[in-house]
Amino acid sequence: MSSSGLLQRRRGTQDAEDDAGSPTRSGSSVSMVQKTSGSGSVSNIDLRTGHRLAYDPRDLTDEHEEQRYPRFTLMEEVLLLGLKDTQGYLSFWNDKLSFSLRGCILMELALRGRIRIACGAEQKRKDVSERHVELANAKLTADPLLDETIRHIQNSPPTSVAEWMDLLSGETWNMMRLHLQLKQVRERLCKCLVEKGVLRTEKRNFLLFDMPTHPIADMSVKDAIRRRVLAFTTAQSIHPDTLYKEEKSGRSICMPATRALCVVTAAHCGNVLENVLQHLSLGLQESATEHVEHLMDEFAQWPMAPSAYSGGIPPQGSMEAMAAGPMRPPQLVSSSKKQRNRVGVSINDLVRVMRQEYEAGGTPSAYEVIAAVLAVFVQMDAIL
Repeated sequence: MSSSGLLQRRRGTQDAEDDAGSPTRSGSSVSMVQKTSGSGSVSNIDLRTGHRLAYDPRDLTDEHEEQRYPRFTLMEEVLLLGLKDTQGYLSFWNDKLSFSLRGCILMELALRGRIRIACGAEQKRKDVSERHVELANAKLTADPLLDETIRHIQNSPPTSVAEWMDLLSGETWNMMRLHLQLKQVRERLCKCLVEKGVLRTEKRNFLLFDMPTHPIADMSVKDAIRRRVLAFTTAQSIHPDTLYKEEKSGRSICMPATRALCVVTAAHCGNVLENVLQHLSLGLQESATEHVEHLMDEFAQWPMAPSAYSGGIPPQGSMEAMAAGPMRPPQLVSSSKKQRNRVGVSINDLVRVMRQEYEAGGTPSAYEVIAAVLAVFVQMDAIL
């Protein structure tokens, strides 16, 4: 009894002291103390519990920045095109999709202003795919794959675009750089899509093993991606305002035509474009595929599409075009192939729309990285 009474008296004394100095009693409802260190990190101390929570304000997502980009990344859109709707898995015979997804990661980082092509006259003398990539902004994006790639680029020596795609895919004999490989990319992308409500997780029996599959739960998302691909491959004109009209918030997406071009070319490189075109006739499928290959050839160089009537991207005569370095000689296209390639948006219309995006808010380095990735896609398609 005496011990319990003593405990109650101590507890009562402590409560009285807390009430006397409590912020809520005095009128100021401050329960957190914020301290800033010299490195820029901020730590919040809860006066009630004494717990400390430290964070870096540079890692917090920018709401204004997030509104400029669509809900799904380039990697997620390409993966959805290759995913079977009801079975929920990718083709076992597709060995090119992994390499294509690594290219999508670099293009997504370029569109978000995180990476750029290194400056210097020595870089301009190289082929666009052999130019070095450097980090332009180390701010994280809240996407696990993009953030992991940012850390790799930040902690690695200058490396070309083509070599980065090999390193991220694990295609290297350098044992000291094997840790740069991005592992389980497809499964991690599926997990992100499950969290966004597009996919669901099920278990399916394959012979003796139970493997997780991810059937599509929201078919409207994949249908919207298909419409964008068909707008590039079968339509005669392009309307950038309607490419991402499924965004329910009504926000304006930054560089929609450029993003759609990245999706279409990456889908062709990853052998998933045929899944979108399979309902067309064989003649239209062949014409659409040839048109995408023609787009890749035109935009896989810097400046992009120099054979266009308007002069390509950046426009001829500008400072960016004069400092771009040597260009490839123009490829001659036979008249019969021109007749077959009448399907799809024309190069001139696409360059006109992309130049408007380039002048409105695009950076030359972002488009240069995209051209470098497309050049690697063209080389890989020629080898395989």
